[in-house]
Amino acid sequence: MDFNPKPSERRATLKGVAAELGVSPATVSNAYNRPDQLSPALRERVLEAAKRLGYPGPDPMARGLRRGRAGAIGVLYEDRLSFAFADPAEVLFLRGLSVATEEAGLGLLLLSGAPREERDPAVVGNAVVDGFVVYSMSDDDPLVQAALERRVPIVIVDQPRIEGLPFVGIDDEAAARAAAGHLVSLGHERLGVVAFEILAKTPKAVMDLGQHPSATFRVSRARLRGYAAALEEAGVSPSEVPVHECAENTREEGRRAARELLSGEPRPTAIMALSDQLAFGVLDAAKEMELSVPEDLSVIGFDDVPEAAQTTPPLTTINQPHVEKGLRAGRMLIAQLREEKPPEPEILPTGLVVRGSATRATDH
Repeated sequence: MDFNPKPSERRATLKGVAAELGVSPATVSNAYNRPDQLSPALRERVLEAAKRLGYPGPDPMARGLRRGRAGAIGVLYEDRLSFAFADPAEVLFLRGLSVATEEAGLGLLLLSGAPREERDPAVVGNAVVDGFVVYSMSDDDPLVQAALERRVPIVIVDQPRIEGLPFVGIDDEAAARAAAGHLVSLGHERLGVVAFEILAKTPKAVMDLGQHPSATFRVSRARLRGYAAALEEAGVSPSEVPVHECAENTREEGRRAARELLSGEPRPTAIMALSDQLAFGVLDAAKEMELSVPEDLSVIGFDDVPEAAQTTPPLTTINQPHVEKGLRAGRMLIAQLREEKPPEPEILPTGLVVRGSATRATDH
């Protein structure tokens, strides 16, 4: 059934206010956009009439476009929209980014990834934003290409690395090498890896650590490379280390992956997780399988989100500055919007945080 509003229910317009007062539309527009062009009395008459008629003022989007600015920054990221509020690392990143945009009086538009086969580049092409922050996406994501085609300022966070574009991230390979190095220093030789996405276009699978060069996600590639380097240095063959790729970076996916790894023979004495979220799932699986952490199984994560210090036992992990990463990315993009000198890439520091979830290997 068609719905046709009554005349009194129709949205009031600038022209309607002008007709009511017997003034030009430009006079009404000036009351909002150039108040210095009107006498205080006339401006007051215009605003009172607008209020009486229900006219809300000029459309902010149209007004921004006339100025050549939308007043918002788009954030492209790999996961579903809900992940921005469920993943502690993403929450911290967005907190830092929002501080930067608030400082500049800008808003944020979150443009999340749909399932890969359903992604529509037009969503990015039609987004009313002044620029994009690309947060941790695969090398070949079509949404990234759509952002590049907009020819607006862009900052890359974590991945992919694109020559000539400002970048904020960490040395993922060195950080992962420190994590694996800690475990081998404790005598661990039977290890497993629980990973978030590695191969964007293939089914999730179990592979071995020697297969990491094929990863289509730069961060996964770098972290697996760091693990492999530390193990090779200690005389452990990466090809003997199983890697379970998870469909999503969630606690439940980490639990399922860990149960599979821990059901194999010989059972790993240590598991390295590419994120704390996955590591929390590993701890859950160990508890379900009545394995004691760290006596039966050592676990090490990556991110150092707040919950990592509160698990039982507290999680050994790699710290990275998520809030600072968002803050730097936002300020980089704002500098471009102000046509300031393009900032140099920023590699932020990381550190191994030793807690109670990893100890010396024992024979089981």
